[in-house]
Amino acid sequence: MERRVLITVARDEVAPRFDLATEALLLTVADSGEIVSRKSFLMAHASGDELCDLALSRDIGTVVCGGIEDEYFHYLRWKRIEVIDSVMGPLEPVVSRLAAGALRAGDILFERSVTGV
Repeated sequence: MERRVLITVARDEVAPRFDLATEALLLTVADSGEIVSRKSFLMAHASGDELCDLALSRDIGTVVCGGIEDEYFHYLRWKRIEVIDSVMGPLEPVVSRLAAGALRAGDILFERSVTGV
């Protein structure tokens, strides 16, 4: 069975806050981990309420975001939408980990470079 995922986006990274995102990436992921479809949505303005409405109208099963206010988190959970929050990093590694079923709340996927060691 396929699952539909909404990821809040800022430039090429997961948006730092759900309610301040003006772009969303909608994915359909097959059980095999294959990305079946990928659509980008631009919002007229940042709005947590509109993102919630988008998730409900598109039958989204999972939302991936950075920080999220309790109001939106609990509303989405009440609507039976899984929320994977506090995720930080570039979009492609997040999508890859999500497709593999390994993305967890709190994951930080930025590459670290250590200098002067």
